[in-house]
Amino acid sequence: MGKNQNKKPEEVFEEYSDMNDNDSDNEDSDTSMSTSGSDASDDEIEHFESSAVTEAESDVDEPVEAEEEEEDETIKAIRLESQKERDHPPSIQCEDFITDISFHPHNDLLAVATIVGDVLLYKYSNDENTLENTLELHTKACRDVEFSLDGKILFSTSKDKSIMLSDVETGKLVKFYEDSHDVPVYCLTVIDENLFATGDDDGTIKLWDLREKSDKQIYKTRKNEDYISDLVTNDSKKYLVGSSGDGSIISINLEQRCVHMQSEEYDEELTSMGIFRSETKLVASSSKGRLFVYNWDEFGLHSDIFPGPKTSINALMPITENIVVTACEDGNLRASHLFPHRHLGIVGQHNMPVENVDICNSGQFLASSSHNNDIRFWNIQYFEDFEKMDQKHKKHNKKKELKNNLPSSNVKNASDFFSGLV
Repeated sequence: MGKNQNKKPEEVFEEYSDMNDNDSDNEDSDTSMSTSGSDASDDEIEHFESSAVTEAESDVDEPVEAEEEEEDETIKAIRLESQKERDHPPSIQCEDFITDISFHPHNDLLAVATIVGDVLLYKYSNDENTLENTLELHTKACRDVEFSLDGKILFSTSKDKSIMLSDVETGKLVKFYEDSHDVPVYCLTVIDENLFATGDDDGTIKLWDLREKSDKQIYKTRKNEDYISDLVTNDSKKYLVGSSGDGSIISINLEQRCVHMQSEEYDEELTSMGIFRSETKLVASSSKGRLFVYNWDEFGLHSDIFPGPKTSINALMPITENIVVTACEDGNLRASHLFPHRHLGIVGQHNMPVENVDICNSGQFLASSSHNNDIRFWNIQYFEDFEKMDQKHKKHNKKKELKNNLPSSNVKNASDFFSGLV
Protein backbone atom coordinates (compact mmCIF):
# COMPACT_ATOMS: atom_id res chain seq x y z
CA MET A 1 0.00 0.00 0.00
CA GLY A 2 1.36 3.42 -0.89
CA LYS A 3 0.36 6.86 0.34
CA ASN A 4 0.83 10.26 -1.20
CA GLN A 5 3.74 12.17 0.37
CA ASN A 6 2.44 12.51 3.95
CA LYS A 7 -1.01 13.45 2.69
CA LYS A 8 -3.86 11.48 4.18
CA PRO A 9 -6.28 9.84 1.71
CA GLU A 10 -9.01 12.33 2.49
CA GLU A 11 -6.63 15.27 1.86
CA VAL A 12 -5.55 13.81 -1.47
CA PHE A 13 -9.21 13.26 -2.35
CA GLU A 14 -10.10 16.91 -1.73
CA GLU A 15 -7.11 18.14 -3.74
CA TYR A 16 -7.84 16.01 -6.78
CA SER A 17 -11.59 16.53 -6.59
CA ASP A 18 -10.95 20.23 -7.20
CA MET A 19 -8.68 19.37 -10.14
CA ASN A 20 -11.29 17.05 -11.62
CA ASP A 21 -13.95 19.77 -11.43
CA ASN A 22 -11.71 22.21 -13.28
CA ASP A 23 -10.88 19.65 -15.94
CA SER A 24 -14.41 18.39 -16.57
CA ASP A 25 -14.78 20.50 -19.72
CA ASN A 26 -11.79 18.72 -21.23
CA GLU A 27 -13.02 15.21 -20.44
CA ASP A 28 -13.58 14.21 -24.04
CA SER A 29 -10.14 15.28 -25.20
CA ASP A 30 -8.44 13.70 -22.16
CA THR A 31 -10.24 10.43 -22.75
CA SER A 32 -9.16 10.45 -26.36
CA MET A 33 -5.53 11.00 -25.42
CA SER A 34 -5.51 8.43 -22.61
CA THR A 35 -6.82 5.68 -24.84
CA SER A 36 -4.38 6.30 -27.67
CA GLY A 37 -2.57 3.07 -26.93
CA SER A 38 -5.64 0.90 -26.29
CA ASP A 39 -7.54 -1.36 -28.66
CA ALA A 40 -9.44 0.42 -31.45
CA SER A 41 -13.06 -0.51 -32.21
CA ASP A 42 -14.27 -1.60 -35.67
CA ASP A 43 -16.22 1.68 -36.07
CA GLU A 44 -13.06 3.68 -35.42
CA ILE A 45 -11.13 1.58 -37.94
CA GLU A 46 -13.84 2.02 -40.59
CA HIS A 47 -13.83 5.77 -39.94
CA PHE A 48 -10.04 5.74 -40.22
CA GLU A 49 -10.23 3.90 -43.56
CA SER A 50 -12.93 6.22 -44.90
CA SER A 51 -10.99 9.35 -43.91
CA ALA A 52 -7.78 8.04 -45.46
CA VAL A 53 -9.50 7.22 -48.78
CA THR A 54 -11.32 10.55 -48.92
CA GLU A 55 -8.10 12.47 -48.30
CA ALA A 56 -6.24 10.49 -50.95
CA GLU A 57 -8.97 11.05 -53.57
CA SER A 58 -9.18 14.80 -52.93
CA ASP A 59 -5.42 15.36 -53.32
CA VAL A 60 -5.22 14.46 -57.02
CA ASP A 61 -2.07 16.52 -57.69
CA GLU A 62 0.08 14.38 -55.37
CA PRO A 63 1.30 10.82 -55.99
CA VAL A 64 -0.94 8.78 -53.70
CA GLU A 65 0.04 5.17 -54.18
CA ALA A 66 2.82 5.16 -51.57
CA GLU A 67 0.67 7.19 -49.14
CA GLU A 68 -2.27 4.81 -49.51
CA GLU A 69 0.01 1.85 -48.93
CA GLU A 70 1.34 3.45 -45.74
CA GLU A 71 -2.19 4.14 -44.50
CA ASP A 72 -3.17 0.55 -45.27
CA GLU A 73 -0.27 -0.76 -43.19
CA THR A 74 -1.29 1.44 -40.25
CA ILE A 75 -4.91 0.30 -40.44
CA LYS A 76 -3.80 -3.30 -40.68
CA ALA A 77 -1.70 -2.90 -37.53
CA ILE A 78 -4.63 -1.35 -35.65
CA ARG A 79 -6.95 -4.13 -36.78
CA LEU A 80 -4.50 -6.80 -35.63
CA GLU A 81 -4.33 -5.14 -32.21
CA SER A 82 -8.12 -5.00 -31.93
CA GLN A 83 -8.46 -8.70 -32.77
CA LYS A 84 -6.19 -9.84 -29.94
CA GLU A 85 -7.93 -11.61 -27.07
CA ARG A 86 -7.97 -9.75 -23.76
CA ASP A 87 -5.26 -11.15 -21.48
CA HIS A 88 -6.26 -9.24 -18.34
CA PRO A 89 -9.46 -8.14 -16.53
CA PRO A 90 -11.11 -4.89 -17.65
CA SER A 91 -10.68 -1.74 -15.59
CA ILE A 92 -12.90 -0.93 -12.61
CA GLN A 93 -14.27 2.59 -12.21
CA CYS A 94 -15.46 3.50 -8.70
CA GLU A 95 -17.72 6.34 -7.62
CA ASP A 96 -15.60 7.15 -4.56
CA PHE A 97 -11.90 7.84 -4.05
CA ILE A 98 -9.94 4.58 -3.70
CA THR A 99 -7.67 4.41 -0.64
CA ASP A 100 -6.36 0.83 -0.87
CA ILE A 101 -6.65 -2.45 -2.80
CA SER A 102 -5.87 -6.03 -1.79
CA PHE A 103 -6.05 -9.36 -3.64
CA HIS A 104 -7.49 -12.46 -1.97
CA PRO A 105 -4.74 -15.03 -1.23
CA HIS A 106 -6.58 -17.91 -2.95
CA ASN A 107 -9.64 -16.77 -4.91
CA ASP A 108 -10.13 -14.34 -7.82
CA LEU A 109 -11.36 -11.62 -5.47
CA LEU A 110 -10.19 -8.03 -5.04
CA ALA A 111 -10.99 -5.86 -2.00
CA VAL A 112 -11.26 -2.12 -2.63
CA ALA A 113 -11.25 0.37 0.26
CA THR A 114 -12.84 3.80 -0.27
CA ILE A 115 -12.81 7.30 1.16
CA VAL A 116 -16.36 6.91 2.52
CA GLY A 117 -15.41 3.93 4.72
CA ASP A 118 -16.80 1.14 2.55
CA VAL A 119 -14.99 -1.93 1.24
CA LEU A 120 -16.04 -3.29 -2.16
CA LEU A 121 -15.43 -6.94 -3.06
CA TYR A 122 -15.00 -7.62 -6.79
CA LYS A 123 -14.76 -10.99 -8.49
CA TYR A 124 -12.47 -10.52 -11.48
CA SER A 125 -11.84 -12.38 -14.75
CA ASN A 126 -10.58 -11.55 -18.24
CA ASP A 127 -14.18 -11.20 -19.42
CA GLU A 128 -15.71 -9.07 -16.68
CA ASN A 129 -15.55 -7.86 -13.09
CA THR A 130 -18.52 -8.45 -10.80
CA LEU A 131 -19.27 -6.56 -7.60
CA GLU A 132 -19.89 -9.40 -5.13
CA ASN A 133 -20.51 -7.38 -1.98
CA THR A 134 -20.33 -3.89 -0.48
CA LEU A 135 -19.32 -3.79 3.17
CA GLU A 136 -20.33 -0.55 4.88
CA LEU A 137 -17.80 -0.71 7.69
CA HIS A 138 -16.35 2.60 8.85
CA THR A 139 -17.79 6.04 9.59
CA LYS A 140 -14.75 7.73 8.03
CA ALA A 141 -12.21 6.93 5.32
CA CYS A 142 -10.97 3.34 5.23
CA ARG A 143 -7.17 3.54 5.27
CA ASP A 144 -6.01 -0.06 4.74
CA VAL A 145 -7.56 -3.41 3.85
CA GLU A 146 -5.94 -6.86 4.06
CA PHE A 147 -7.05 -10.50 3.96
CA SER A 148 -6.11 -13.09 6.56
CA LEU A 149 -3.65 -15.74 5.39
CA ASP A 150 -6.46 -18.25 4.78
CA GLY A 151 -8.62 -15.60 3.10
CA LYS A 152 -11.60 -16.05 5.41
CA ILE A 153 -11.29 -12.76 7.31
CA LEU A 154 -11.01 -9.21 5.99
CA PHE A 155 -9.08 -6.69 8.12
CA SER A 156 -9.77 -2.97 7.70
CA THR A 157 -8.51 0.19 9.38
CA SER A 158 -9.89 3.70 9.30
CA LYS A 159 -9.51 7.38 10.00
CA ASP A 160 -12.18 6.80 12.68
CA LYS A 161 -9.41 4.99 14.69
CA SER A 162 -11.16 1.63 14.52
CA ILE A 163 -10.05 -1.80 13.31
CA MET A 164 -12.67 -4.20 11.95
CA LEU A 165 -12.52 -7.90 11.14
CA SER A 166 -15.26 -9.11 8.78
CA ASP A 167 -16.22 -12.53 7.47
CA VAL A 168 -15.42 -12.53 3.74
CA GLU A 169 -18.19 -14.97 2.78
CA THR A 170 -21.05 -13.52 4.82
CA GLY A 171 -19.87 -9.93 5.29
CA LYS A 172 -20.69 -10.12 9.00
CA LEU A 173 -18.56 -8.41 11.63
CA VAL A 174 -16.28 -10.84 13.50
CA LYS A 175 -14.32 -8.51 15.78
CA PHE A 176 -14.31 -4.77 16.41
CA TYR A 177 -11.57 -2.64 17.98
CA GLU A 178 -13.04 0.78 18.72
CA ASP A 179 -10.56 3.62 19.31
CA SER A 180 -7.69 1.20 18.74
CA HIS A 181 -5.26 4.13 18.45
CA ASP A 182 -5.32 7.67 19.83
CA VAL A 183 -5.07 9.00 16.27
CA PRO A 184 -6.22 7.63 12.88
CA VAL A 185 -4.76 4.25 11.87
CA TYR A 186 -2.61 4.47 8.74
CA CYS A 187 -1.58 0.90 7.87
CA LEU A 188 -2.00 -2.75 8.85
CA THR A 189 -0.24 -6.04 8.16
CA VAL A 190 -1.24 -9.61 8.97
CA ILE A 191 1.66 -11.51 10.57
CA ASP A 192 0.17 -15.00 11.06
CA GLU A 193 -3.14 -16.65 11.92
CA ASN A 194 -3.17 -14.94 15.34
CA LEU A 195 -1.05 -11.79 15.17
CA PHE A 196 -1.42 -8.56 13.23
CA ALA A 197 0.14 -5.11 13.54
CA THR A 198 -0.98 -1.54 12.91
CA GLY A 199 0.71 1.84 12.53
CA ASP A 200 -0.84 5.28 12.96
CA ASP A 201 -0.47 8.92 11.92
CA ASP A 202 1.77 9.80 14.89
CA GLY A 203 4.32 6.99 14.47
CA THR A 204 2.92 4.48 16.96
CA ILE A 205 3.08 0.76 16.13
CA LYS A 206 0.84 -1.72 17.93
CA LEU A 207 0.82 -5.51 17.99
CA TRP A 208 -2.45 -7.41 18.38
CA ASP A 209 -3.31 -11.04 19.24
CA LEU A 210 -6.69 -12.41 18.15
CA ARG A 211 -6.58 -14.97 20.96
CA GLU A 212 -6.86 -12.20 23.55
CA LYS A 213 -10.40 -11.74 24.83
CA SER A 214 -9.92 -8.02 25.43
CA ASP A 215 -9.61 -5.40 22.72
CA LYS A 216 -6.22 -4.20 23.98
CA GLN A 217 -2.92 -4.49 22.15
CA ILE A 218 -0.24 -6.84 23.46
CA TYR A 219 2.59 -4.43 22.62
CA LYS A 220 3.10 -0.86 21.43
CA THR A 221 5.99 1.49 20.75
CA ARG A 222 6.49 5.00 19.40
CA LYS A 223 9.97 5.75 18.13
CA ASN A 224 9.05 7.57 14.92
CA GLU A 225 8.07 11.22 14.68
CA ASP A 226 5.75 10.88 11.69
CA TYR A 227 3.19 8.48 10.22
CA ILE A 228 3.95 4.76 9.76
CA SER A 229 3.62 4.24 6.01
CA ASP A 230 4.08 0.47 5.77
CA LEU A 231 4.68 -2.68 7.85
CA VAL A 232 6.32 -5.92 6.66
CA THR A 233 7.71 -9.17 8.04
CA ASN A 234 9.26 -12.27 6.49
CA ASP A 235 8.51 -15.98 6.79
CA SER A 236 10.54 -16.44 9.96
CA LYS A 237 8.35 -13.83 11.74
CA LYS A 238 11.28 -12.76 13.90
CA TYR A 239 11.19 -9.07 12.99
CA LEU A 240 8.45 -6.62 12.12
CA VAL A 241 9.74 -3.64 10.14
CA GLY A 242 7.97 -0.30 9.76
CA SER A 243 8.75 2.59 7.42
CA SER A 244 7.91 6.16 8.34
CA GLY A 245 7.30 9.60 6.96
CA ASP A 246 10.18 10.84 9.12
CA GLY A 247 12.60 9.12 6.73
CA SER A 248 13.58 6.14 8.88
CA ILE A 249 12.68 2.49 9.36
CA ILE A 250 12.23 0.73 12.67
CA SER A 251 12.48 -3.00 13.40
CA ILE A 252 10.73 -4.78 16.26
CA ASN A 253 11.75 -8.17 17.66
CA LEU A 254 8.46 -10.07 17.71
CA GLU A 255 9.77 -12.85 19.95
CA GLN A 256 11.04 -10.53 22.66
CA ARG A 257 8.50 -7.77 21.95
CA CYS A 258 11.00 -4.96 21.97
CA VAL A 259 12.56 -2.50 19.53
CA HIS A 260 15.42 -4.13 17.64
CA MET A 261 16.90 -1.01 15.99
CA GLN A 262 16.02 2.17 14.16
CA SER A 263 17.78 3.40 11.04
CA GLU A 264 19.24 6.81 10.41
CA GLU A 265 16.78 9.38 9.09
CA TYR A 266 16.80 10.54 5.49
CA ASP A 267 15.64 13.88 4.15
CA GLU A 268 12.71 12.22 2.37
CA GLU A 269 9.68 10.20 3.37
CA LEU A 270 9.87 6.41 3.17
CA THR A 271 6.61 5.36 1.58
CA SER A 272 6.57 1.59 1.07
CA MET A 273 8.65 -1.59 1.49
CA GLY A 274 9.25 -5.02 -0.05
CA ILE A 275 11.43 -8.08 0.62
CA PHE A 276 13.72 -9.58 -2.07
CA ARG A 277 16.58 -12.01 -2.77
CA SER A 278 15.24 -14.95 -0.72
CA GLU A 279 14.37 -12.63 2.16
CA THR A 280 17.92 -11.30 2.48
CA LYS A 281 17.17 -7.77 1.22
CA LEU A 282 14.66 -5.13 2.30
CA VAL A 283 13.87 -2.34 -0.18
CA ALA A 284 12.17 0.91 0.85
CA SER A 285 10.85 3.52 -1.60
CA SER A 286 10.95 7.26 -1.01
CA SER A 287 9.10 10.47 -1.82
CA LYS A 288 12.08 11.55 -3.95
CA GLY A 289 11.91 8.50 -6.22
CA ARG A 290 14.81 6.56 -4.72
CA LEU A 291 15.06 2.97 -3.48
CA PHE A 292 16.98 2.27 -0.26
CA VAL A 293 18.29 -1.29 0.14
CA TYR A 294 18.98 -2.88 3.55
CA ASN A 295 20.40 -6.24 4.48
CA TRP A 296 17.77 -8.14 6.43
CA ASP A 297 18.61 -8.04 10.15
CA GLU A 298 20.84 -4.99 9.54
CA PHE A 299 18.33 -2.17 9.48
CA GLY A 300 20.50 0.57 10.95
CA LEU A 301 22.04 1.71 7.67
CA HIS A 302 21.27 1.05 4.02
CA SER A 303 23.65 -1.06 1.92
CA ASP A 304 22.68 0.49 -1.44
CA ILE A 305 20.71 3.41 -2.87
CA PHE A 306 19.18 3.09 -6.33
CA PRO A 307 18.17 6.24 -8.21
CA GLY A 308 14.79 6.29 -9.86
CA PRO A 309 12.36 8.65 -11.58
CA LYS A 310 12.36 12.25 -10.42
CA THR A 311 8.94 11.79 -8.89
CA SER A 312 7.59 10.28 -5.68
CA ILE A 313 7.24 6.51 -5.46
CA ASN A 314 3.96 6.02 -3.62
CA ALA A 315 4.08 2.21 -3.47
CA LEU A 316 6.22 -0.73 -4.56
CA MET A 317 5.54 -4.41 -5.18
CA PRO A 318 8.00 -7.33 -5.43
CA ILE A 319 7.35 -9.24 -8.67
CA THR A 320 10.23 -11.73 -8.57
CA GLU A 321 13.18 -12.17 -6.22
CA ASN A 322 15.00 -9.52 -8.25
CA ILE A 323 12.35 -7.36 -9.97
CA VAL A 324 10.30 -4.58 -8.37
CA VAL A 325 7.42 -2.53 -9.76
CA THR A 326 7.04 1.01 -8.43
CA ALA A 327 3.82 3.06 -8.50
CA CYS A 328 4.69 6.69 -9.13
CA GLU A 329 3.21 10.14 -8.70
CA ASP A 330 3.45 10.80 -12.45
CA GLY A 331 0.96 8.00 -13.19
CA ASN A 332 3.48 5.40 -14.39
CA LEU A 333 4.16 1.90 -13.12
CA ARG A 334 7.86 1.20 -13.61
CA ALA A 335 9.76 -2.09 -13.44
CA SER A 336 13.36 -2.27 -12.24
CA HIS A 337 15.90 -5.05 -11.93
CA LEU A 338 17.62 -4.76 -8.55
CA PHE A 339 20.88 -6.73 -8.68
CA PRO A 340 22.48 -5.43 -10.81
CA HIS A 341 20.29 -2.34 -10.84
CA ARG A 342 18.77 -1.26 -14.15
CA HIS A 343 15.43 0.08 -15.32
CA LEU A 344 13.39 -2.37 -17.39
CA GLY A 345 10.59 -0.10 -18.59
CA ILE A 346 6.99 0.94 -18.04
CA VAL A 347 4.50 -1.74 -16.98
CA GLY A 348 1.43 0.48 -17.33
CA GLN A 349 0.03 3.98 -17.08
CA HIS A 350 -2.72 5.95 -15.38
CA ASN A 351 -3.87 9.48 -16.17
CA MET A 352 -3.26 10.58 -12.58
CA PRO A 353 -0.94 9.62 -9.68
CA VAL A 354 -0.88 5.92 -8.78
CA GLU A 355 -1.51 5.38 -5.10
CA ASN A 356 -1.78 1.61 -4.57
CA VAL A 357 -0.53 -1.58 -6.19
CA ASP A 358 -0.94 -5.30 -5.44
CA ILE A 359 -0.20 -8.63 -7.13
CA CYS A 360 -2.70 -11.50 -7.35
CA ASN A 361 -2.18 -14.93 -5.78
CA SER A 362 -1.05 -16.55 -9.05
CA GLY A 363 1.37 -13.76 -9.90
CA GLN A 364 -0.27 -13.27 -13.30
CA PHE A 365 -1.97 -9.91 -12.68
CA LEU A 366 -0.85 -6.67 -11.14
CA ALA A 367 -3.59 -4.23 -10.08
CA SER A 368 -3.12 -0.51 -9.50
CA SER A 369 -5.40 2.33 -8.44
CA SER A 370 -5.07 6.03 -9.12
CA HIS A 371 -6.52 9.36 -8.03
CA ASN A 372 -8.94 9.04 -10.94
CA ASN A 373 -10.93 6.47 -8.89
CA ASP A 374 -9.99 3.69 -11.31
CA ILE A 375 -8.35 0.28 -10.95
CA ARG A 376 -6.41 -1.19 -13.85
CA PHE A 377 -5.09 -4.71 -14.30
CA TRP A 378 -1.81 -5.62 -16.00
CA ASN A 379 -0.79 -9.08 -17.20
CA ILE A 380 2.82 -9.48 -16.05
CA GLN A 381 3.47 -13.14 -16.89
CA TYR A 382 6.31 -12.06 -19.15
CA PHE A 383 8.45 -11.33 -16.09
CA GLU A 384 8.89 -15.09 -15.61
CA ASP A 385 11.38 -15.12 -18.48
CA PHE A 386 12.75 -11.62 -17.98
CA GLU A 387 15.77 -12.54 -15.88
CA LYS A 388 16.81 -15.25 -18.37
CA MET A 389 16.56 -12.73 -21.19
CA ASP A 390 18.47 -10.12 -19.19
CA GLN A 391 21.51 -12.37 -18.83
CA LYS A 392 21.89 -12.52 -22.61
CA HIS A 393 22.07 -8.75 -23.06
CA LYS A 394 24.94 -7.03 -21.32
CA LYS A 395 24.74 -3.60 -22.98
CA HIS A 396 21.77 -1.40 -22.11
CA ASN A 397 20.54 2.00 -23.22
CA LYS A 398 19.46 3.53 -19.89
CA LYS A 399 17.61 6.49 -21.38
CA LYS A 400 15.69 4.22 -23.74
CA GLU A 401 14.84 1.75 -20.97
CA LEU A 402 13.30 4.50 -18.82
CA LYS A 403 10.76 5.18 -21.59
CA ASN A 404 10.44 1.60 -22.85
CA ASN A 405 6.89 0.23 -22.76
CA LEU A 406 6.69 -3.38 -21.57
CA PRO A 407 4.15 -5.89 -22.99
CA SER A 408 1.50 -5.06 -20.36
CA SER A 409 1.58 -1.32 -21.08
CA ASN A 410 -1.37 0.41 -22.73
CA VAL A 411 1.10 2.27 -24.94
CA LYS A 412 3.01 0.20 -27.48
CA ASN A 413 6.51 0.87 -28.74
CA ALA A 414 6.39 1.74 -32.44
CA SER A 415 8.76 -1.11 -33.31
CA ASP A 416 6.54 -3.62 -31.48
CA PHE A 417 3.35 -2.23 -33.00
CA PHE A 418 4.48 -2.84 -36.59
CA SER A 419 6.65 -5.92 -35.97
CA GLY A 420 3.93 -8.30 -37.14
CA LEU A 421 3.78 -6.62 -40.54
CA VAL A 422 7.40 -7.13 -41.50
